[in-house]
Amino acid sequence: MAVDGVYVYAITRAGITLPEGPGGVGTPPALLRAVQRGRLAAVVSDAPPDLRARRRDLLAHQNLLMRLMDETPVLPMRFGMVAPDQDTVLRQLAAGEAGHLAALKQLSGCHEINVKALAAQDALADVVVEDGTVRKLREAARRRPGYEASIRLGEAVAAALARRASAAGRRVLRELTPRARAVAAGPEVQGCALNVSFLVERGDSDAFLAEARRFAAAHRDHVELRLAGPLPCYSFVTAQARPAPVGGG
Repeated sequence: MAVDGVYVYAITRAGITLPEGPGGVGTPPALLRAVQRGRLAAVVSDAPPDLRARRRDLLAHQNLLMRLMDETPVLPMRFGMVAPDQDTVLRQLAAGEAGHLAALKQLSGCHEINVKALAAQDALADVVVEDGTVRKLREAARRRPGYEASIRLGEAVAAALARRASAAGRRVLRELTPRARAVAAGPEVQGCALNVSFLVERGDSDAFLAEARRFAAAHRDHVELRLAGPLPCYSFVTAQARPAPVGGG
């Protein structure tokens, strides 16, 4: 899909110095620039033609955000955020200045860490011991094997695994929340009992991840934890902080 306009990477405070080295998305990498209005700036480039979520561009987008975050707090845009023109970006900076500055203060010194909780798939023996319904259905399926018996047993096992994962997800949420500055629930993901992002201070990221991994190891018969991060603080940027898009992924 051909895209015209201005590709927006992030909003930050005025006076930012752009990192040296490879630039933005596109082939060749687009030339970065900072456009300023009042106390804010947006890091942008010309939108490349035929913008798609190619691996190279996804990595370029995220790596740039991480490099910017090494210097200053940023409101990161998701990949593919394209404004119609530079004037639109400047108007958005002016209209949202107070809110953007407050959000930048909230995000200062932080990374995002995402935690997903999924059912442990190697826990059938534990489920049979703990769940009377599963135990009865398993015995019935052994006495009278058949398609319907297998379906009922499979559904009961899946439900029991999901309940165990949900309970473990609630517990890990309780244990990790005090270690974060803020928490944001993510969209529902098929197979996930929990999808939550934590706003974690940079100096606490290693300890946060270590605690999450300790929980995962201690409860691996109940839940599989998938950790992603440190990441740009995508989940803590409101929709109002994003320029009016014209396309993108």
